[in-house]
Amino acid sequence: MKKSVFELKLLRKKQSSYRFEKRVIWLESILSQRLKTRKELADYLNISPRTQQRWTKQYVGHGIEGLLIDEPKNLKSRIITQEIHQGLSERVNSSTEPFLGYWEAQSWVFEQYGVEVKYHLLRHYLIQHFKTKLKSPRKSHYKKDVEAEKAFLKTR
Repeated sequence: MKKSVFELKLLRKKQSSYRFEKRVIWLESILSQRLKTRKELADYLNISPRTQQRWTKQYVGHGIEGLLIDEPKNLKSRIITQEIHQGLSERVNSSTEPFLGYWEAQSWVFEQYGVEVKYHLLRHYLIQHFKTKLKSPRKSHYKKDVEAEKAFLKTR
């Protein structure tokens, strides 16, 4: 559905973020033919010509509604495979051999699978998939002697 320049000005005022407002300004500028070339428009809005191509494709395909929503990009990791994910899951949830930090997790992945993963990528992956924190409380210490705990509880 095509919108008039006046409707676009009203829609522009309703936008909650500048990112979407900029898209409405872009569409408004194209319809009103305020600027002569796409290069001038890109410079005016401080965007790249490729961004204009993407916005045009979104607008033609889905209309103004498609232009004003951003769908999340759920891309699978090419570095961390299903096998590495499973191994990380076992180590993160282990009560006997947990990771002592993200650096240890990084070196463990390299030792076990021969894959060098950047620290920040692995840290983000562990937080996103396993809800890890730099310091997380554990139910018990990983070096705790179970027999000593039983003996201690019997004497109390």
